[in-house]
Amino acid sequence: MKRRAADIAYDRIRGHLLAGRWPAGTHLREAELSAELGMSRTPVRAALQRLAADSLIGFAPHLGATVPGWTADDLDEIFALRLALEGMAAERAATRATADQIAALDGLARAMAEAASARGARLGRITEVNQRFHRLIVEASGSRRLLRLIELVTELPVVVGTFVRYDDRAMARSIAHHGELVEAIRARDGTWARAVMEAHLRAGRDVMVPRSAAGDTAATR
Repeated sequence: MKRRAADIAYDRIRGHLLAGRWPAGTHLREAELSAELGMSRTPVRAALQRLAADSLIGFAPHLGATVPGWTADDLDEIFALRLALEGMAAERAATRATADQIAALDGLARAMAEAASARGARLGRITEVNQRFHRLIVEASGSRRLLRLIELVTELPVVVGTFVRYDDRAMARSIAHHGELVEAIRARDGTWARAVMEAHLRAGRDVMVPRSAAGDTAATR
């Protein structure tokens, strides 16, 4: 079945967003995107509206589409909420994850490591695998409430922005955290799993907003 032009435009623009092509505040203009993608403005407009519904971009009448950005306070709030919710999810997953879920987590951790080690690390692929890894931990926690709450507070562009800022050392640390999370869950040690998840998120927060930039008053302490 032939794919719709709007679906193609959505996938292409989403891929650029996940790869961190545009900095925060960039206006995504229909005419320029249409020319780049080789299609009319109608499917591009539909793709941008869909991306806005997915919270990947900002979109307002008469203003158009923009790549979102956040203040230090916004980021502190997001990461503080993630610390509480995803820390709990990791702790619960350690005692509730099935053997198949643990095997899947291990596979995702390895896939992220492979993507990060590739020449010119593929940020879109890394972001996608990272999303799947974190979501699977929440699913393994067995709590539908946690899943709904985390979906509300986990802003995908924040995750993308984090990876764009990672240097080799930060990326290696993130990969190591994923591997250790798998080991903690496999060992059925909830305290260990929660501690690793919290360290992982604190590290991500400090990449996004160094403590000096936030007046050393991070909400994630």
